[in-house]
Amino acid sequence: MKPHIWTTLGALVSVLWFSPAAPAQVGKGLPDFTELYEQQGPAVVSIDVTQKSRRSAMPELSEDDPFYEFFRRFGQIPRNTPRQRDLEQQSTGSGFILSADGYILTNAHVVDDASEVSVKLTDKREFKAKVVGTDKRTDVALLKIDATGLPKVTIGDPDKLKVGEWVAAIGKPFGLENTITAGIVSAKGRELPNENLVSFIQTDVPINPGNSGGPLFNLKGEVVGVNSMIYSRTGGSMGLAFAIPIDVAVNVTKQIQEKGRVTRSRIGVQIQEVSRETADAFGLTKASGALVNSVEKGGPADKAGIEQGDIIVKVDGRPVNSSAELPRIITAIRPGTRIVLQVWHKGASKDISVTVAELKEDEASSPARKAPAGKDKEKAKPNRMGLTLADLSEDQKKELEIKNGVVVEDIAGTARGDIQAGDVILAIINRGATIEAKSAEQLNAQIGKLEKGSSVTFLIRRGERQFYSTIKLGNGSE
Repeated sequence: MKPHIWTTLGALVSVLWFSPAAPAQVGKGLPDFTELYEQQGPAVVSIDVTQKSRRSAMPELSEDDPFYEFFRRFGQIPRNTPRQRDLEQQSTGSGFILSADGYILTNAHVVDDASEVSVKLTDKREFKAKVVGTDKRTDVALLKIDATGLPKVTIGDPDKLKVGEWVAAIGKPFGLENTITAGIVSAKGRELPNENLVSFIQTDVPINPGNSGGPLFNLKGEVVGVNSMIYSRTGGSMGLAFAIPIDVAVNVTKQIQEKGRVTRSRIGVQIQEVSRETADAFGLTKASGALVNSVEKGGPADKAGIEQGDIIVKVDGRPVNSSAELPRIITAIRPGTRIVLQVWHKGASKDISVTVAELKEDEASSPARKAPAGKDKEKAKPNRMGLTLADLSEDQKKELEIKNGVVVEDIAGTARGDIQAGDVILAIINRGATIEAKSAEQLNAQIGKLEKGSSVTFLIRRGERQFYSTIKLGNGSE
């Protein structure tokens, strides 16, 4: 595995596989991992992968290139479609045995585009492995080797992990087989860029390229996570490692085994985070949940009665502490399941039943359109929040497919929040009350009535996207 800034390592496990745990010895000083290594180490495997790629045997050259005549004289005339040749690339990773009959878990990226996968056990036996299935969204792959009576890992509960707890990893960093490293849990529930389906366990366990797919053990010798990513400027460990919780792995692995693919659910909403100021504006006592900024027409949420501006605070009684948690909760539910969402709707709590639908991986958002400018007229003065607003013409509203709204022509230095010139304000929310933006004059008047120190939330239209932006009026907002 080649070193790079974000090196992916991850793995997942099935709840059906269990074996006795081997606790590490903990005394008054540092923990002793010898028993863990001796008893759980044989269930960790080394993975060698051969990947074939096609490369040009002859470079493409134009007739103006000085080397063109050189190749022509020797009968090797470069053409627009150069001859291809197969090149083999070797990479390594780690994995662990889930069942005695030869099922092995590793990362999807370890076996990506593999033409041959070889698994080596600690007793030096080697096997050709079959890739049963992969899930790139969680970077999980399930392999199978033709063997029986194999040692297998023990599955633990990542929810019981505590920050500061000792953990250990066994893998093949830089090709060095059966290497154990140890550290502590640095954080839980870590959210990483471009990844909303996994809430990572952060550790300072020394993890390096080649550890990909290896297990993260707790002191009882149970697998609690799969080493998934490292942050590195050099390709080596910098004390920032991330592991996929094993419960996520369980769900994915079971689906790969049962139906050969992973299905996920959706409810058809676009959401955003609830800040303290947003919670104040909506009359919510706690800054938690997922704020719905748009609802897909005809989608599950729309059919159930979820509306724009609702805040989803619970799913089947499970609290939604942040907006990032909602996709992870929903996607883990089997499509077709009926769930109960507790939402904060216009200043009151409300339970709504929703039947989740299957998420299609190729679903993409439609391209954004630029918001129109306001009507040509003498430029207005900024309001007390530093926003210069203008009315939209009927043609502009028709183009945007909206009934009401005003455009932001300019922003003074006193304005705060995610508002840009060209945005269209559809409504404002203050103390749980929603006021539609029917005209610039009306909206400026409403803003003028706001108390100092209060929070006001704007419903913004930017291109095809709608979202909420909250601004708190300080002493400088006049």
